[in-house]
Amino acid sequence: MSLSQVRWIGGASGAGKSTIARALATTYGLRLYDTDAMMAEHATRSSAADAPRLAEFSAMTMDERWVDRSPHVMLETFHWYRGEGFDLITEDLRRLPATPGVIAEGFRLLPHLVRPHLRDPAHAVWLLPTPEFRRAAFDSRGSTWHIAGRTSDPRRALANLLERDRLFTEHLRAETGRLGLHAITVEPGMTEQELTAEVADRLKIHAG
Repeated sequence: MSLSQVRWIGGASGAGKSTIARALATTYGLRLYDTDAMMAEHATRSSAADAPRLAEFSAMTMDERWVDRSPHVMLETFHWYRGEGFDLITEDLRRLPATPGVIAEGFRLLPHLVRPHLRDPAHAVWLLPTPEFRRAAFDSRGSTWHIAGRTSDPRRALANLLERDRLFTEHLRAETGRLGLHAITVEPGMTEQELTAEVADRLKIHAG
């Protein structure tokens, strides 16, 4: 399948990517490809040579991952943020049937990696949550302490995680701007319906 038939929704955690992608896939009869759901499989398909940062991360304890390192180091060394495994995403997408079209979503869709696959720059959008929106989203899901709660210092781990995610969001904002790609700031007060409609418009997804 040509990747020109893919619509891409990237962005930081807590922005509503999965919710919006599911809504669009259901409404417009598109296939959904959830990159988060493929992380475990992609990890098993990756060798230490292909994904050295993943190998290093896998060998760490929870404290070494989330308590002992600074948010800046977390950002710079996190394997999925460095593009490891992106080739497996494109490999999976090419194996899908030619129809219907596909919506690929997830934080692993980094702008500089997606850009070469775009026939039209409007076929991709990145959702950038404010810190307030992200924290509210995590709280509503009940996932705020899912990772941090498994460390010896949950409060410090959570603070590190939230700051790392804020830094990643700002990195995406700068990169989409530099590459001339669409980004939407997701703020408190935006409804799911409003955001879905805006994403559909940005991606040029229309009925028929």
